Amino acid sequence: MSNVKPDWRLITRHPAYFVAFGFGSGLSPWGPGTLGTLVAYPLYFLLQWAGVTCGWLALLCLPLFVAGVKICDMADAVLGTHDHSGVNFDEIVAMLLVLAFVPATLSALIAAFVAFRVFDIVKPWPIGWLDRRVKGGFGVMIDDILAAAMALAVLRAAMAAGWL
Repeated sequence: MSNVKPDWRLITRHPAYFVAFGFGSGLSPWGPGTLGTLVAYPLYFLLQWAGVTCGWLALLCLPLFVAGVKICDMADAVLGTHDHSGVNFDEIVAMLLVLAFVPATLSALIAAFVAFRVFDIVKPWPIGWLDRRVKGGFGVMIDDILAAAMALAVLRAAMAAGWL
C-alpha cells in the first residue's frame, strides 16, 4: 500500500495526476470509481454538442486509452502503488466507450451506467483475472475496457430485445 495520500496539492502538481484522478473526482472518499464513471457523462454531452459523432467518439477512445496507460503509470509511480482507487481515468475512458454505442435516451444512459458499474465492481472472469495479473498503466486501463465490452454485450442484447 502507498504511503502517499493523494490530495489537491498532489494532483495539481502535474496535469497527468489531475487527469488520472478524474479532474479531482478521484479524491472523493466515497465511490471514486463511480464518480469517475459519472464524469464521463458531461464529457460525452460536451463532445456531442461539439459535433463528435458516436463513431468518432469510439475512435477517440483509442488515443485516450493509450494516453491513459502513460497517465496511470505516472500516478502509480508517484503514489507508490498499483491502481489506486482514486485513479479513475480508466473508468472515464471505458464509460465514454460504452456511451459511444448506446442511444442517447435516458433509459439507455442509465442502463449503460449500471451495466458498466456492475462489471467494473464485480469483475467476473476474465476481468478479475486481468486485474490481478496485468500491472502498470496498461493493467489499470485494460480491465475497465473489458468491463465496458461486457457491459456493451448486455446493452446490445437489451437493445435487440427492444428493452432500450
